[in-house]
Amino acid sequence: MIGNYRRLTEGELNALLANPETIAEFLYSDEGQADMDKQLDVDKAWHAIHYLLNETVWGGNEPLVNVVLGGVPVSEEDVGYGPVRYLRSSQVIETYKAIQFFSSEQLWLRFNADALKSAKIYPGFEGGEEDKEYICGNFEKVKYFFEVAASKKEAMLLYFN
Repeated sequence: MIGNYRRLTEGELNALLANPETIAEFLYSDEGQADMDKQLDVDKAWHAIHYLLNETVWGGNEPLVNVVLGGVPVSEEDVGYGPVRYLRSSQVIETYKAIQFFSSEQLWLRFNADALKSAKIYPGFEGGEEDKEYICGNFEKVKYFFEVAASKKEAMLLYFN
């Protein structure tokens, strides 16, 4: 289960919302895949990032919940592991403001291997240096992705495949 993000303009989002049956084509067509700088794959680090930010397995409060599990479904269509969710540009900006000064070191200070194991955080982490680099490195990528989207006033899609 891989966590994915896709930046898009508000106009592109509105077109998808008007024609939600085109979401898979938008994400997976050659044309949709061509703009690699507008996409981010955080592999399996998504659940740990969410848990460490929100200190809960699936829930959380805005804007921090929006970093991984937030947004509104575009449609009911399953694109791998559930529907694609979207954040409006205003939500992207608000979310970025909430995480811009949250460092990977602060995130890692919340790491407790026993708590993550008890919470069944996917795919399972022991807390070694490899886990730290993997989780914190992906968190930094997410922060930067939100920063770029916020600076361009872009909306964002979040999904799992």
